[in-house]
Amino acid sequence: MRLFQPTMYQKSIFEINYSQLKKLGITCLVFDLDNTLGMIHHKKCPQQVKELVKELKKDFLVLICSNNFKNRIQPYLEELEVEGICLSMKPTTIGLKSILKKYHLKKEEMCLIGDQMLTDILSGNRFHIKTILVDPMGEKDLKITNLNRKIENKIIKQYQKKGVFERGKYYE
Repeated sequence: MRLFQPTMYQKSIFEINYSQLKKLGITCLVFDLDNTLGMIHHKKCPQQVKELVKELKKDFLVLICSNNFKNRIQPYLEELEVEGICLSMKPTTIGLKSILKKYHLKKEEMCLIGDQMLTDILSGNRFHIKTILVDPMGEKDLKITNLNRKIENKIIKQYQKKGVFERGKYYE
């Protein structure tokens, strides 16, 4: 069950202590796309995200790892001037293995940031890298994600009973 517990939990990508990640030896930030960097109905990248990523690229390799199709992530890749992987098949580790190999990284250098326990956090934890869960940017989700959220809520209730995780109680 601990496979779903993130290393860190923050309200949004804007609340993450990136200097702390740098001190921990993180050199590569792997972001999920939908409801992490942008809402699912946004075709273009929000300006605030562009500004954040521009700053992050000074200290980190910034990538996008999404289960979505290329035509969905391509505008974000272009606007943010980053590379990424579409159809990454999270919660498998296929996309993360590809990133590790392509960029000659060590697992200790990678951190996966996303809004879903059942895909993002599970994938990162199974790959043995740091994971950061953020609250979803919006309430609208894809149909499959709605099912994932129901399962996620059951997991969160179990974690809450054990005192290991509670929605809205952020930690680093």
